[in-house]
Amino acid sequence: MPAAPDPSPRRPSHARLTGLGAGLLAVALMLALGCVDRWLGGASLTAYGVLFLPVSVLTALWVRPGDLRAAPVALPIAFAVGLLPVADGDGGLGSYAMGLLTALATQAAWLYAGTLVAALLVLGRRVALVAAHRRARNRRQPAAP
Repeated sequence: MPAAPDPSPRRPSHARLTGLGAGLLAVALMLALGCVDRWLGGASLTAYGVLFLPVSVLTALWVRPGDLRAAPVALPIAFAVGLLPVADGDGGLGSYAMGLLTALATQAAWLYAGTLVAALLVLGRRVALVAAHRRARNRRQPAAP
């Protein structure tokens, strides 16, 4: 006879990404969003910048605790890679490179905002992690007489 299913609710998985995995996820998402932005909106840089903010939040929340520093570092790289399909160019390599640099310069506020949001989330997670370790350590140690 098969065993009865466990009636207790399961806790959701707290799967976390490594620093490299979080960076690759951010790059893939921003590249996909850049392609969608180019396809749908004719390369709206403002829409691209706005879409960068949720990617920054997801990256900061999904990276594992041991790799927290990687999230704010990977995000500017993802932002630049995602601009590749959105950047304007008139056909030549120099023109395309100039369009990419112009897009980076004009959208720097979105880049800074997303990176700052990720850095603050990572800092908050780190503070909570250190506090949890201290509480656990204090519970294990008996009180001094």
